[in-house]
Amino acid sequence: LVPIGDPACEAIENHLTEHTDPKQDAPLFVNRSGDRLTTRSVQRLCRKMGLQLGIGKVTPHTLRHSFATHLLEGGADLRSIQEMLGHESLKTTQKYTHVTFRRLQEAYNASHPLARDDS
Repeated sequence: LVPIGDPACEAIENHLTEHTDPKQDAPLFVNRSGDRLTTRSVQRLCRKMGLQLGIGKVTPHTLRHSFATHLLEGGADLRSIQEMLGHESLKTTQKYTHVTFRRLQEAYNASHPLARDDS
């Protein structure tokens, strides 16, 4: 399962209409030579884009962590995130989701009696 949003679906559909290959198992993403992208080339591309965007070192792995954290920040439950990431263990998913300071502050404000203004 690889969940993607509407903009990505549209981009893939546009790509497929421009680059159609009659073979059923043709790769979706290819390099300049028309060959299937390798794991290493995807890693290099992520690193290059991260540097160009000024956000530092980016890897496919950091993108997975960001994906999980954004889902958690958006209100998704850990079990759903676990399924989307394909983890067998919820403990692994917990390692992928990083709790931001903002989320901690919101939890404190909503839950701790001294944080509430009940006067």
